[in-house]
Amino acid sequence: MAYELDLSGRVALVTGASSGLGTQFAKTLAKAGAAVVLASRRVDKLKELRTDIEAEGGSAHVVALDVTDIVSIKSAVAHAETEVGPIDILINNSGVSTTQKLTDVREEDYDFIFNTNTRGSFFVAQEVGKRMLARAKGAAPGTYTGGRIVNIASMAGLKVLPQIGVYCMSKAAVVHMTKAMAVEWGKYGINVNAICPGYIDTEINHHHWQTEQGQKLVQMLPRKRIGKASDLDALLVMLCSKESDFINGAVIAADDGFGV
Repeated sequence: MAYELDLSGRVALVTGASSGLGTQFAKTLAKAGAAVVLASRRVDKLKELRTDIEAEGGSAHVVALDVTDIVSIKSAVAHAETEVGPIDILINNSGVSTTQKLTDVREEDYDFIFNTNTRGSFFVAQEVGKRMLARAKGAAPGTYTGGRIVNIASMAGLKVLPQIGVYCMSKAAVVHMTKAMAVEWGKYGINVNAICPGYIDTEINHHHWQTEQGQKLVQMLPRKRIGKASDLDALLVMLCSKESDFINGAVIAADDGFGV
C-alpha cells in the first residue's frame, strides 16, 4: 500500500516560476494535482513552462508579476483568482542576490536585494493572506478555508556566508516574517512555513559548479555534493498538503547538513 499526498482541487501560486527552483516547484505541484499559477516578469518563459506542464497532463496558468511593484502584486493575485479560483497555496519564491564584500555594497545593490527578497515576499504573502483570511472568516466565497504559504528562504538566512552578506540579511528577515505570519494567521487555518535550501544545482548556477572555485566549495560541504532541485520535492508537497495541518511556523533547512 502506497502513501500519497494529493493536491487535487487546490490552486497554487508560484512566484519566480520562470527559472530555477520556481520552475521545479511549479512542475512538482502540478504533478501532485494542483492547478498552478505561474508568476514572474518573464512571461515568455512562463508560457514555455505552461506548455511543458500541460504536455504532462497538468494544469497551468500564466500571470505577469513584478514583486517589487505593489500594483503588480495586487493585479496578479486578483487576475489569478478570477481566472483560476481562490489561491489555496502560495510558494513565495522570488529572490535575487549579488556577490560582493559588505564594504562594496551600494545603495542600489541593497535595495535590489531587499526589494525583491524581503519587501516583495512580504507584500505577496500579505495580498494572498488577506484573501485567505477573508475566506476563513466567511467574508469571501471559497470552498476551501485556511491555506498553505511556503516562503522560500535560504540556509544563508540561518548561517552567514561570505560575499553575500546582504542576501543573508534579507533571507533572515524572511525567516522571521514566516514566524510572524504563522503566529497571526495560524488560528485561521493558514499554515505558514519556510524552506531554507542549501546549495542546489540549477540552470542559473550550473556553470559555477564546473569551475575551480565551485569545486573548492563542493569539497567544503559535509558530503561533498550539491543538491538537485528535485531534492526539495517531497518537502514542498508535504508542506502544501492537508496532512501538514500540525506544521506551522516551521523553518526547515534542506541543506544536506551544511548548517549543522
